[in-house]
Amino acid sequence: MSIVGDALEFVPSSRNHDAMFRLDLPAPAWFTADDSVLGVALVFPLQGPAGIFGPACELCARLAAEEVNRDGGVLGRELRLVPVDGSGAPHEVADEVGALVDLGAVQGVTGWHISSVRQALAPRIAHRVPYVYTALYEGGEDTAGVFLTSETPRDQLRPAMELLARERGVKRWFVVGNDYVWPRHTARSARGYARDCGGCVTGEAYLPLGTHDFGPVLRGVERSGADAVLMLLVGSDAVRFNREFAAYGLDARCLRLSTLMDENMLVASGPAATEDLYSTAGFFASLANRDTLDFHGRYAARYGVEAPALGSLGESCYEGVLLLAALLKRAGALDVSAIGAAAGAGAVSYEGPRGLLHLRNAHVRQRIYLARADGLDFDVLTELDARA
Repeated sequence: MSIVGDALEFVPSSRNHDAMFRLDLPAPAWFTADDSVLGVALVFPLQGPAGIFGPACELCARLAAEEVNRDGGVLGRELRLVPVDGSGAPHEVADEVGALVDLGAVQGVTGWHISSVRQALAPRIAHRVPYVYTALYEGGEDTAGVFLTSETPRDQLRPAMELLARERGVKRWFVVGNDYVWPRHTARSARGYARDCGGCVTGEAYLPLGTHDFGPVLRGVERSGADAVLMLLVGSDAVRFNREFAAYGLDARCLRLSTLMDENMLVASGPAATEDLYSTAGFFASLANRDTLDFHGRYAARYGVEAPALGSLGESCYEGVLLLAALLKRAGALDVSAIGAAAGAGAVSYEGPRGLLHLRNAHVRQRIYLARADGLDFDVLTELDARA
């Protein structure tokens, strides 16, 4: 997609066949300090497995920035996003963002990127500028200056597994995930949740990002006797797994639960590959409440009907911009210590597509839902009981 002024044009990506769109941006003077501008590095995937929802991340964040600026900006400044491709090697992404901070080109960082990138980035910049991380993650992040908007296993996965054990009789789980920190740490939590429900994890498999052949894993699922699969796969890896899972015939005997499955991934998987597939998240586009419907209207009015589908992953970047703006406004300063003190006082909140949300212990508290795939959309079944 190209943006020139207010004109939008969607074009196929030549960089990555997994991405549905590419964002080619003009080159403004991002890399010089400007006291009238609040630069914010938006770190999101432009390619690789997560590139499938990267365009939605970009557009949702830009919509939030435009709305913040129409409301007067932040600390008297215009909020300006500086896109950074977050799909590269973690140390390379950290180097790029760190250079922007060094130059004074950005005074904050936000966006959706995998936990390995967050772990490389946080030590580089969190003590210098506020860092709002929007991806669902494994939990446990406590670096000063890092604030988190999205779901963790305790509030997202645990109640979903409990409900499926109770309502669907699930006892035996098989975990398949990409081979990095989020899937492995989440699987560790899942083992405990399964035991608490009288069940167990019968097998686990971890695969590199960009895996195309899931045959050995599917045979392992079949041999394990599992009646449910916990999918901890990113983007197009999950899409390919869904297709192979259905082609192998496992959808007739195993339900699937994913904590990272948005509408773009659902559509790419196709209705034939998503039978008995569940997803859990703090946002679904099919939620018919006032906040979600208002957001749909603003998104469609800004970008048109051909824009990437809304989903929890892209929408999280809208949340990230709103939280960053709320933190700075509450602190009344760019100083990370002042921002941390304001956040620690428990007085930071904002209102967006997920409703009125409050920050507590550097994490946003929110409602979590369980949904089931229904063709090309999600049928939201219930709000989960995310106990403190």
